[in-house]
Amino acid sequence: MRRAAARRLPKPVFDYIDGGADDEFTVAENRRAFQDLAFSPRVLARVAKRRLDVEVLGQHLALPVLTAPTGLSRVAGRGGELAAARGAAAAGTIAILSASTSLPMEEVAASVTEPQWFQLYLFRDRQTSLDRIALARKCGFRVLVVTVDAPVSGNRERDVRNGLSVPVRIRPRMAMNVMRRPRWLADYLTGPPLINHHDRPPTQQRRVGALGDGESLTSFVHALFNDDQSWEDLRWIREAWDGPLVLKGVMSGEDALRAVEAGCEGIVVSNHGGRQLDGLPATIDVLPEVAAAVGDRAEVLLDGGVRRGSDVVKALALGARACLIGRPWLFGLALGGEAGVTRVLETFAAEIDRTLALVGVPDCASLDSSVLRRRPGSGWERI
Repeated sequence: MRRAAARRLPKPVFDYIDGGADDEFTVAENRRAFQDLAFSPRVLARVAKRRLDVEVLGQHLALPVLTAPTGLSRVAGRGGELAAARGAAAAGTIAILSASTSLPMEEVAASVTEPQWFQLYLFRDRQTSLDRIALARKCGFRVLVVTVDAPVSGNRERDVRNGLSVPVRIRPRMAMNVMRRPRWLADYLTGPPLINHHDRPPTQQRRVGALGDGESLTSFVHALFNDDQSWEDLRWIREAWDGPLVLKGVMSGEDALRAVEAGCEGIVVSNHGGRQLDGLPATIDVLPEVAAAVGDRAEVLLDGGVRRGSDVVKALALGARACLIGRPWLFGLALGGEAGVTRVLETFAAEIDRTLALVGVPDCASLDSSVLRRRPGSGWERI
């Protein structure tokens, strides 16, 4: 799907989805770390009846995979966040709506019957954050996911080279590439206009045209997000939101424990898919530390480098309740809209089911580290 999306999308759009910060070391590390884990299967284990369903923060999901919040998703396909919500619902799971959604929160929330999750960034203006929280509550979102690893924008050099702006503007340097992708161009120009979030509370957001004035992603993030955020911000968010609260962007046991003490019921171990600080370790390598730190006081999810159902099984064996996927569902969106998102999730489900059978574990809840081996300098050691 990634290869097919590269053929479908203009290079600047594909690079926006596929790329990472600086040398993209962390992007590669997220994948390498999964490949350094191998299975230690149990045989003769009675796996004829297998269950993929899980409970995540009180919601029943058909599989332990959610779609991660990704900003400006409509550039990948005209359905954007609507396709994610509906596609995830069709697969029996949840889409987390980005604070930088390209389509109105109300429309996305109303498109499905199952309560969705909403992501919040800490905006430079606190009232903007409070307005988003209030609207999320009004729209029926059940879980608030606060992302805290983006006080400033990472240095995504592919986007800089491509001159990518918000909204995507057809500039001379990308015009020829875009013209080679007529189906994408037609969808982008005729689809619903993107929201302009720039320093406006949700009730005053306006639509912007696909060919309107744009600004760099770095300046867009700098204008909106608070680079003076602190643990004190989590306190007033906890007071303003009376539902489950999740902190996303945690990469240490110490921060995870502090988040739980501040009232968070969930932790997402995430390095932003390698799109923020380059040089971070893989999230799957940090996961055991975080899971051990919080114990049963919070549910732990993992984000970063998840590309196959076997990756999900490895993460669950190391303490995750479920995984988030970002790039995979965007590639599915680019290729098939809502149906493409569902296809990606169904592929994950089929791979998880097959892996459980071959590992010799009948359900996700029974996974633990005994089914894994890790590659040290040489050979494979039991975990």
